[in-house]
Amino acid sequence: MPVSLSSYDVARLMAEPSPDLRAELAGKVANDLSGQPLTATEVRLAQDVVRILARDVEENVRASLARGLRHSPHLPHDVAIRLAADVEYIALPVLADSLVLTDEDLIEIVRQGSSSKQEAVASRPNLTVTVTDALIDHAAEPAIVVLMGNATATIAEDGFNRAVTRFADSPRVKQAMVERETLPATVAERLATMVSKALQAHLVKVHDLAPETAADIALSSREHAILHLSLGASDDDLRQMVAQMQRNGRLTPSLILRALCTGDIAFFEAAMAAKSDVPLANAQILIHEPSRKGLKALFQKAALPPALYEAVEAGVEVVDDTFFDGEARDLERFRSRVISRVLTLVDDVGQADADYLLAKLGDVLVHAPEAPTATVR
Repeated sequence: MPVSLSSYDVARLMAEPSPDLRAELAGKVANDLSGQPLTATEVRLAQDVVRILARDVEENVRASLARGLRHSPHLPHDVAIRLAADVEYIALPVLADSLVLTDEDLIEIVRQGSSSKQEAVASRPNLTVTVTDALIDHAAEPAIVVLMGNATATIAEDGFNRAVTRFADSPRVKQAMVERETLPATVAERLATMVSKALQAHLVKVHDLAPETAADIALSSREHAILHLSLGASDDDLRQMVAQMQRNGRLTPSLILRALCTGDIAFFEAAMAAKSDVPLANAQILIHEPSRKGLKALFQKAALPPALYEAVEAGVEVVDDTFFDGEARDLERFRSRVISRVLTLVDDVGQADADYLLAKLGDVLVHAPEAPTATVR
């Protein structure tokens, strides 16, 4: 780090004003303004020197100032603006870190600057809504990816939605949005229909989604597992997903019921194990124990709403009694049997869950032609 500026430095500059010497001088002035205890007079004198060096024709002189003063509260505002408008390798340190720049300055840079300058602005800590709005409306894709990864940036719900609309075809932007720690529920809902299966699973685990959307995502990503119910197996990815949902409070009774009633017994088993804090293998034994006493005990340990037990028991009964028939669309027919049985035998299903299951029943019946025979064990 350069040491403090001295009278000897000034004498050298007068005798030999070389670019290297001016760059060294710029570093020392920056060091003084950034950390040295100076009087008000000394600050003003150093700032005057900075103003002169900021106009230097040599880029390495201006770069030395930018690097050295990027964190300094004594960087003159007019010099900060000049450096921010400079070529990129000079401007970027100031754009990323200088607190001297105002929101109005940053917005103008976002509107007029290059993609790299926009990225530098997007990376700044504690961005306000006015700046993030400007980025969302004017910046190129790379800056929006950086912005969405900036956990300290304040982004309005409407801003998120505009970003989804503007960058609907950008997998990078959508992934960065999904991976934010928090998202407005409306934004998470929109993204759920636009991203990959892996990102959908992340949305279910981390963000607030309507039960219908969460169930749809969980089930659509689980169809391969449902087709192998007879194996009684639950893969590691599923267990990890359910465990994280439980930790984040996303493993709701409604989602558990809907997963069961639409045929995903593996998800149901993993969820019941997580909710009751018992090993998965033990939960599977209790769930499928013929007397259903084990299921009831597990249900109670999981602290699920008592009103749902009858529906859960009916769903497990159908699952245990039904094989896949091996014909076309057997998964849809399997689901239709479970949903129909639950809706027929159970009166006390909440209206929202009943509406969801009725809608699903309509969907699967449209796509599930009757097989020649039904195989039941």
